[in-house]
Amino acid sequence: MTLIGNDAGFPNIGIGKLISQGRAKKLIASHIGSNPVAGKLMVEGKLEVEFSPQGTLAERIRAGGVGLPAIVTDIGIGSVMEEGKAKVLLNAKEYLLETALTADVSIVYAKKSDCFGNLIYDTSARNTNPLVAMAGSFTIAEVEEIVPLGDLNPHEIVTPGVFVDLVIESKGVDWKWAWE
Repeated sequence: MTLIGNDAGFPNIGIGKLISQGRAKKLIASHIGSNPVAGKLMVEGKLEVEFSPQGTLAERIRAGGVGLPAIVTDIGIGSVMEEGKAKVLLNAKEYLLETALTADVSIVYAKKSDCFGNLIYDTSARNTNPLVAMAGSFTIAEVEEIVPLGDLNPHEIVTPGVFVDLVIESKGVDWKWAWE
């Protein structure tokens, strides 16, 4: 299984748990520092890790969600990030061609949803969750609260329900920092 995430998560929850259990073959992420197991598996050759700068990662996911095949960026030119990637010359400037990212299944977390999957996020959860929802063939939304249709303020909805296939109510997570 290939996992795409901002990071490797924590060893005991979310994608971090899948990584820690050895269920992932590849991870595409901006960093793995919050999950020491991911680093260990990477060094042992048991987990392939493709690092992508955070902004580039978000843009690759967004591109996948809107049907674009790739993006161009100058981030990574002249660094290890360009290894194995196509380059293009536009307006006399060199760029990396980064492939768009899509997923068979996307999992997002939201504060509130109605039965149609319209999602409201809390704080920074609205950064990449909407992009992830768009880029999945099947999107699962784990939400803190499911409310009746019509109870959401339409001005607060960030992800329309057309991008969500399944809504489940969260049972909460008992987690702690990996270094505790």
